[in-house]
Amino acid sequence: MDLSIMQIPLPVALAVVATIGYIFGRRSKKTNEESAFRSRRELRRAQLVAAELEKIAWELRKSLASHHSSVSKFRERVSKLNDEQQEASWKELCREAEDILKPTLHLATQIGNAYEEIRQQSANLMTFTEVRTDPLTGVNNRRGMADALASQFAMMNRYGTMFSLAIFDIDHFKRVNDERGHLQGDQILQELARLFDECARETDVVARYGGEEFVIVMPQTDMEGACIFGERLRMKIATEMSITISGGIALAMEGDTPDTLLSRADSALYEAKSAGRNSVFCHDGRQASAVQVELVANETMA
Repeated sequence: MDLSIMQIPLPVALAVVATIGYIFGRRSKKTNEESAFRSRRELRRAQLVAAELEKIAWELRKSLASHHSSVSKFRERVSKLNDEQQEASWKELCREAEDILKPTLHLATQIGNAYEEIRQQSANLMTFTEVRTDPLTGVNNRRGMADALASQFAMMNRYGTMFSLAIFDIDHFKRVNDERGHLQGDQILQELARLFDECARETDVVARYGGEEFVIVMPQTDMEGACIFGERLRMKIATEMSITISGGIALAMEGDTPDTLLSRADSALYEAKSAGRNSVFCHDGRQASAVQVELVANETMA
């Protein structure tokens, strides 16, 4: 391009080009860093799933081999029973059946447990697929969240394991879009999702619930732990971003369904909004109340 035709002084033109290159370079670097971080985290999650599946398979192989040996011995002993001594043979058969009954029942229980564990790990694998990924933020979409909840409820109903759920919503997001534009709004959603994903554990499931709402499913987490996590996350967002968030937290209870659990968390979120926003509320099954957690400034996010 002939810069003299545009009547732009060469030093100014070079400065403009350099500035543009610097801006795009920084943006590209930031994007690459975010992609690298997400790749590392996803790799750790995949390794965790692989390790769990390998553990399940190893334990089943070991139990099946042991049980096969017991069954073979049972078959040999039964084949040696004398048909002519029916009374003695019957008593011996009862003893042999009693001996093998306990390990057989144990194996059946173990296989049932393994089925549920494999189902949970399958749900974790599903979160890697594109149909369960929100295209804008890269976290799970509502389908991925639904699969995660189904898996957690199955584990809770079978083994009594606990889990919690949190809903977070950006405060005054409509104002952000109106004043800064939707492109800036999308960038804020992406940055928020990145921070959620960064702060969550590998076993947690982060999902975009809709619009500016995000859900985090936290396995093996009681109400206290979920409240501490929620408050730390709220403080981190307020410190590192130009927005604030409000949150609602609920613990899965007996008789719950995904809808009732989400409804309680949403009710807590509504109370947080009504209380002035930039806060986290929790619902104990009867009512919602503000989370009261004292955090040291330097432990905003452990």
